[in-house]
Amino acid sequence: MAGANERENIEITREILRVLGKPEALIRPVADRIGHDRRYSLDASKLRALGWSPVVPFASGLAGTVRWYAGNEWWWQPIKDHDGEFARFYSEQYGARLK
Repeated sequence: MAGANERENIEITREILRVLGKPEALIRPVADRIGHDRRYSLDASKLRALGWSPVVPFASGLAGTVRWYAGNEWWWQPIKDHDGEFARFYSEQYGARLK
């Protein structure tokens, strides 16, 4: 793990909702699918060998990232709205699992 900040996806989901001031009731568990990641891990040993180390604590970095996306909808909204492509992808991946 790159910054020694291993977390389960659900923990990060809860933290994002907290930063946004949203309730955890928005979390909708879905049935697992093949390849559905429960966690991610990076190996930064080569970067550390070059002298790199994280300087931003995980919680504040995540909060800053969430606030940036919340305040810069112009950047991501066109991707989400592009010809219904996102809606189709979401439906294909999660539609049957959300019932």
